[in-house]
Amino acid sequence: MRRLGRVGVLFGGRSAEREVSLKSGSMVLAALQRKGVDAHAFDPRDHGLDALFRARFDRVFIALHGRHGEDGTLQGALELAGIPYTGSGVLASALAMDKWRTKLVWQAAGVPTPRYELLAAGSDFPAVAQRLGLPLMVKPANEGSSIGMSKVRRAEDLDEAYALAANYDRLVIADQIIDGPELTAGVLGRDALPLIRLETPRDFYDYEAKYVADDTRYICPCGLPAPEERAIQAAAVRAFDVLGCRGWGRVDLMLDRAGSPYFLEVNTSPGMTDHSLVPMAARAAGLSFDDLCVRILELATVGGEGDARHVG
Repeated sequence: MRRLGRVGVLFGGRSAEREVSLKSGSMVLAALQRKGVDAHAFDPRDHGLDALFRARFDRVFIALHGRHGEDGTLQGALELAGIPYTGSGVLASALAMDKWRTKLVWQAAGVPTPRYELLAAGSDFPAVAQRLGLPLMVKPANEGSSIGMSKVRRAEDLDEAYALAANYDRLVIADQIIDGPELTAGVLGRDALPLIRLETPRDFYDYEAKYVADDTRYICPCGLPAPEERAIQAAAVRAFDVLGCRGWGRVDLMLDRAGSPYFLEVNTSPGMTDHSLVPMAARAAGLSFDDLCVRILELATVGGEGDARHVG
């Protein structure tokens, strides 16, 4: 794998998702090394940008999650240095990290997404509950891995859910809950991977369900008729493209009772742990974890955002 050059695997970082990133990055690093890639660990929490540039990486695999790794800031530094990197560019990374602005772009482009309201300390919480209906999901707009998220069943609990989310971000969203199956669509290059249906006995697919619990069910094939799955995959790729995303990522969605998709968010640097969804979907498509890591690395680029050929 000399053609890929000297590769830096960036993981760890300073976000609230550091522990997940450490798992993702260590697995990616081991996979690339097994494939003969000259790959090296790099933790931006412990080493500054000067050290990153001195390392003279030919390309980097970003296995960071959350702020300062998935939000466009690191992508901007790599753009300035001319270092190819995996995943989306500066604008798409920043947009996808911000769930509110993701919704604004999707609404403008006609991508279906649940109704929502922004919350503040002085919000009329009973009025919000009346307008959106209960239960609601309350979440910080700029966190991942369900950190700071709550499912609210009673209007009187909204203030507590808001306070929890506000610990992580000044921007807090209350989202209408779509009453149907939860699905996720991995995107690799220009294609969607097989859909995965998520089921958990917990109140919702929270941090514990994602990374700790053994009773979360990952159903792939997802159980939908093939034409319906293909239609949802195409819609997921469009939701990905509308934000300008590129390379790889994961699109999360819910189906309503009629089977119509409502898109929740895009992860531009998804988890790569033993519980993670993109590797699971890739495996269902016949792509091993090691080969998936190499393919993502091959898609590394620098400059520009995703094209708009498939947005319309």
